Amino acid sequence: MIRFICLVLALILMFTCCASAEDNGDDVVEIMLSGMSLRDKVAQMMIASFRIWKEVPETEGAEEPPAVNITELNDEIREMIARDHFGGILLFGENFADAEQTLRLIADLQTTNQSSGGIPQMILVDQEGGSVCRIGYGTNGVSNMALGATGDPENARTMAAILGEELGLLNIHADFAPVVDVNNNPANPVIGIRSFSDDAQNAAAFGCAYMAGLHDTGTVAALKHFPGHGNTDTDSHTGFPLIGSTYEELQANELIPFQAAIDAGADMVMTAHIQYPQIETEKYTSVSTGEEVYIPATMSRTILTDILRGDMGFDGVIVSDALDMAAIADNFSIEDTVKMTIRAGVDMLILPSVKNTDLFRLTETYVDTAVRLVEDGEIDEGRINESVLRILKLKAKYGLLWEAEFDVTDEQIAAAKEGVGSAAHRETEWQIAENAVTLVKNENEAFPLQVKAGEKTLILFADSCASRAGAGDFARLLLEEKQALPEGAEITVMKHTRENEEECIQAAKEADHVILVHRVYAWACMDPASDDGFSSGAFDRIISAVHEEGKTVILVSCQLPYDAARFPDADAILLTYWGSTMRTVPEDGGAWSTNLPAGLLACFGAGKAGGTLPVSIPALDENYKPTEEILWSRGGSAR
Repeated sequence: MIRFICLVLALILMFTCCASAEDNGDDVVEIMLSGMSLRDKVAQMMIASFRIWKEVPETEGAEEPPAVNITELNDEIREMIARDHFGGILLFGENFADAEQTLRLIADLQTTNQSSGGIPQMILVDQEGGSVCRIGYGTNGVSNMALGATGDPENARTMAAILGEELGLLNIHADFAPVVDVNNNPANPVIGIRSFSDDAQNAAAFGCAYMAGLHDTGTVAALKHFPGHGNTDTDSHTGFPLIGSTYEELQANELIPFQAAIDAGADMVMTAHIQYPQIETEKYTSVSTGEEVYIPATMSRTILTDILRGDMGFDGVIVSDALDMAAIADNFSIEDTVKMTIRAGVDMLILPSVKNTDLFRLTETYVDTAVRLVEDGEIDEGRINESVLRILKLKAKYGLLWEAEFDVTDEQIAAAKEGVGSAAHRETEWQIAENAVTLVKNENEAFPLQVKAGEKTLILFADSCASRAGAGDFARLLLEEKQALPEGAEITVMKHTRENEEECIQAAKEADHVILVHRVYAWACMDPASDDGFSSGAFDRIISAVHEEGKTVILVSCQLPYDAARFPDADAILLTYWGSTMRTVPEDGGAWSTNLPAGLLACFGAGKAGGTLPVSIPALDENYKPTEEILWSRGGSAR
């Protein structure tokens, strides 16, 4: 019935000339809403994700079957989708094998949903670029912080348009991007290079440009994480962050990028699972610890309805961050999670990802719970109607509401294979990466290397980035292709481990040139006494040993840039702001990041370091923690 209504109303919208298309669209969705059952309305507010299929044994001790990535639907998933017409489906890395498979998976999702009367689903993905990139065969993107380092917001628009174009070729409608959080806490464990800058105005400019790039390709953009995740020292995936800022302090900083993007036409905003006790004072007894916690922004009517909608004027779709993150799952019951998020003003809830059959059954529990809460009067149905109306309007705006044919054609497959991860896209990504690479220190004419015929260069990777060591081999291959190495020059790539420090020191002493590649993904990577950071102590000793030989060292940072302060004795320090896993030279058809290879080529004078600092780099104390002292200020470089 719903499908029939959609088709009839689509014809009405196409051929009615007495009013604007926008006015007609509003009338159409209101008529659609009036004909929906309560369960269909509730399901329209749910975003499901099916990542891994693994049967949970019925009896304890029984052998568990292997886990299988969900790259095609099974009968159980089809039955659930046919029953519960979810408003959206969120895809993850496990769902992507190749372009044809992705197109057929999405077509199956849509056909199964619509054949039983469902409204077309919004297909969503987290394709931020950089460290959050789900499509393993597409263009990776350079990271938001790298975009910020280029100094030109147009690069953000260009990069986002590339990602949006590739999503469109795969029939994916929405991107949970851009991250407009201001990374004003260097010790932030989850945002970091996902942020454009530690300056709110810069984050606003680049965030708006990124959003425009997605909109240029007809892709829905979602700002995240409201009202700001950049000043936390806890990851809401694994803990429950608390920020002590007042509303006035947020207005002067974190809310600036959100307001700018809302004013520029944002359609969707994602919430943060963060406590703000200076703004939201309501408490809740944690179901796991029994302790009193503050309800997070995701469940705060003050933050979402009064501030985001009332003060900031946002009239689009509010979507929760994933409800299986520890901040929510460890502290709130399912019933209270559903009730409190919807009451607060959330329009779409990201349900726990299906990774086994227990979680599969839990997905249905969320829908059942929401329906029951409305029937029992715990949630007002008028509140449900408000959300569904916004969702339908968004789908109508981007043409989703009228989609009826989902057959995959040969032409679609060919276009997706050619366009997703294309050579042209990766060439543009490379150019942006070069414009982002930032030289923050250069003493003793260490950068670029002046390699002479027959000389040896060592590229040594810290244990924290050993999985990136293929970038060294890749750089060597690219240098050879460019004929950028003099005759007989050799490049040796090594990985530091706990067992081979003396071997690494000896190799560095024997080399004519030394490049050390370091990675900080958590602040512990700075501490030589930690499991994450033991290579940093070895690097200290290697730098000293090389200096005793009268030679220089280049330190290349391949993720968070704050390790520039960790190695004050390095002669040159280069920041790349990302380096994806690359154990070997990348093969055709696989996604890989250009940042680190571009930085390594720059070390040899075969590329450029065109960036400036998008964040300020603080000095470290004796425990390798950030201090108030600034070593290098935002906007600077040693070019």
